[in-house]
Amino acid sequence: MEFRQIVPNMVTSGNLLCGIFSLMMTLHGRYVPAAWLIFFAVIFDGFDGKVARMLGGGSQFGLEFDSLADLVSFGVAPSILLYQVSVRELHIIGAVVACFFALCVALRLARFNVVHVPGPFQGLPCPAGGLFVASFVIAGIKLPAWVTAIVLGFVGFLMISSIPYANMKKLTKKTANKTKCFALLSLFVISFVCLKSSAPLFLFALYIVSGLIRFDWGQWILKPEARDEALSHKN
Repeated sequence: MEFRQIVPNMVTSGNLLCGIFSLMMTLHGRYVPAAWLIFFAVIFDGFDGKVARMLGGGSQFGLEFDSLADLVSFGVAPSILLYQVSVRELHIIGAVVACFFALCVALRLARFNVVHVPGPFQGLPCPAGGLFVASFVIAGIKLPAWVTAIVLGFVGFLMISSIPYANMKKLTKKTANKTKCFALLSLFVISFVCLKSSAPLFLFALYIVSGLIRFDWGQWILKPEARDEALSHKN
């Protein structure tokens, strides 16, 4: 394996290790650190693809490794975390709901690897789903067990649905509108300054709602000429 292929896989390893450490923290009752580790796993997951494209080191091995890491970090770790924090009060129902969430992540990843559809993601991406449910723990919001179960079930359904969600992975300096990029970056910064630990919950809730109302952040941030070109290729 070449160096340009090893580097992206090392970044993916950071994603996987965050998921494993999150599970360990959950087992020791350290729920907030466990949730933050899922947040850091999202960061690693966002960078591995960029590093692979930058180095030209993408491979089938890297794709499969990334999916396995995502299953642990955004499927198993969040489901066990929310089970321990809340839904275990529902006994067998809580266990079933937690398993359903992890199963939906596995199905979503398998479909993503097999069905390659250009444009928006088909269904809620796993990192967004996993971090959204973990964000309740980060924010210190204690929901009733039955509400948490509904949230887990609903987010799991969104991941295996065909609802389109914005895909901004292929945005470049040439195609992105700088003013809108700055506005989006400002939203992130202001959210963390004002909301602090509740910022991830707010931002990913916004992303989830955007898909439900069919608002595509990826199309919104494109320059008009790049948007027209993308539409012409689609047609």
